[in-house]
Amino acid sequence: MHCLSSVIAATKDLEAEIIVVDNNSQDQSSAWVKQYFPQVILVENKVNSGFSKGNNLGFEQAKGKYVCLLNPDTYVGSHTFKNVYAFAETKQDVGAIGVKLIDGCGNFLPESKRNLPTPKVALEKIFQINKNYYSALSENITGKVDVLVGAFMWMHRERYEEIGKLDEDYFMYGEDIDLSYKFLKAGYQNYYLGSESIIHYKGESTTRDKVYRQRFYGAMQIFYEKHFNKGKAVQFLVKQGLKLASLKDVLIKKTNKEQVQKNCLNYLLVTNKASGLKESLEEILHQQFNCISVKEVLKETLSDSYIVFDAEYIAADDIKMVMEILKNKQNCFRIKPRNFNFILGSDQSTSKGEVKDL
Repeated sequence: MHCLSSVIAATKDLEAEIIVVDNNSQDQSSAWVKQYFPQVILVENKVNSGFSKGNNLGFEQAKGKYVCLLNPDTYVGSHTFKNVYAFAETKQDVGAIGVKLIDGCGNFLPESKRNLPTPKVALEKIFQINKNYYSALSENITGKVDVLVGAFMWMHRERYEEIGKLDEDYFMYGEDIDLSYKFLKAGYQNYYLGSESIIHYKGESTTRDKVYRQRFYGAMQIFYEKHFNKGKAVQFLVKQGLKLASLKDVLIKKTNKEQVQKNCLNYLLVTNKASGLKESLEEILHQQFNCISVKEVLKETLSDSYIVFDAEYIAADDIKMVMEILKNKQNCFRIKPRNFNFILGSDQSTSKGEVKDL
């Protein structure tokens, strides 16, 4: 719902269609889409057929010149689609366009732009050697890259269809690498637009457990067999990767478990209009909140603060700007979506975030 609210706001002045594919979710997602977003085209899949097949089902409904794959755990700016569209119109060789992804703390996510993960590069990545895995292009610069992330991929619809769309051999993970590479092999270019950013609550879509590891490394095996044909090398890579990933995840979980959330020094509500939200927050969180505007936030050097943005009155672009400016200062960021009575956010990119009803 948080994602859809931002998409609705970002497309209000565009001729656009919004398509949601529900992959047999076991919650109230479909019902909420019908109730709160009747303008959305809803595709209700009766089984969880995976990321690739689900998105291809949505693609069948699309009629526009461009299509954009977007994760449900993202939050886009009010000018994101307009600016990406304008950029796409200036390039004749566009395969896919990606943007700068930041996590719930405002930190840049390097997987926004990657190099092609050849078996050698992937093996280096397993051993935490990342220099050849991620693109050397600066995070705020626009340029050509090999691989984009499936959380946001803007594509020319006819070219997307020309290269075979998302490969449905991938259930989840690896399909964005495969799609990016297919564009390159077809003679198109993939572009990273560093001037545009969206929030990606990484860790929200999936839990990094044994099933995750099996799917991820299984996807990489499919990729290498399709494009590199390295039989024995692939089997070795997958086997060793699973072992190392298991150990790494255990260490991460242990570290996270040992972390104790400290009390914040300040509790702030960023809003431009008086409402009952302040009182609701104080009642739920048992803390005294001070109301503050975006301009006032930017004048302060805030740290160790619990900051709630009222998206009813604060633009998504301003929210992202403040988060990026105040990152790495032990601040916690939460957003109250438009028309919904809850706040959400994430303090770690390796675990699920927090949703609190108001």
